Amino acid sequence: MRPTLSDYRHVASGKVRDIYEIDDATLLLVASDRISAYDFILDTPIRDKGRILTAASFFWFDRLGVPNHLAGGPDDARIPAGLVGRSMVVTKLPMVQVECVARGYLTGSGLVDYNATGAVCGVELPAGLGEADKLPAPIFTPATKAAMGDHDENVSFAHVANQVGEELATALRERTLDIYGRGADLAAERGIILADTKFEFGQAPDGSLVLADEVLTPDSSRYWDAATYQPGVVQPSFDKQIVRNWLTGPDSGWDRGSEQQPPALPDDVVERTRARYIEAYERISGLSFDEWFDA
Repeated sequence: MRPTLSDYRHVASGKVRDIYEIDDATLLLVASDRISAYDFILDTPIRDKGRILTAASFFWFDRLGVPNHLAGGPDDARIPAGLVGRSMVVTKLPMVQVECVARGYLTGSGLVDYNATGAVCGVELPAGLGEADKLPAPIFTPATKAAMGDHDENVSFAHVANQVGEELATALRERTLDIYGRGADLAAERGIILADTKFEFGQAPDGSLVLADEVLTPDSSRYWDAATYQPGVVQPSFDKQIVRNWLTGPDSGWDRGSEQQPPALPDDVVERTRARYIEAYERISGLSFDEWFDA
């Protein structure tokens, strides 16, 4: 018989995941269907989103071939009934308090930084770059880990080195760029561009880095369709862009500059967003989401 969630101690909740302590060595990470936008957790969930993120993470943890925090498989007996398919049993680790971001293309906050300074997080780039341009080489552009509801803040490598030490900062940069390269190469084989992504790392008892949290999911990564890629314009992404567009469009009636909770999402926005997440998972993994664990 499987345990129930009440058998475990609730540790924390984030925008998407809830964390429970199984024992002194392991945690249960449960990916909900919650979706956030513009630093608000929306009232309307995206059906199956947590299962899609979990399926993607298991796929990538298996393919990347780097040390990770998994302590069990997708159907581990320690996962409560009803949560199989959206949960991971993971090793409890001290986490490095740095958001490790790799960028291969210029967009988002990176483009804003570049337009203001000619660099991204202190990394100098050639003049004349614009929206969605491919960078000469992928760059490490770390950020602070903000409290829920706050923005992560882009910082320089020097800032990270001052925070965690030069040796660990260098290891974070090398591991981040290595994993990004592996992910980008596989995605490219499937006709998908991995524009940028964010990793989190814990540390093993010997101090070595362990890939943790989610990895290369549509929530933590910006994926573009290579077939429609066109530098100079904002690219359609395999993520929550459909939700963002509706919230800032005329139909929502929501003022982004206000502090009011965004309105409920229409059914068609929910279903189109769900379909976009599933498309990203299936195209990259080559697997059918219908065959993923559903308990």
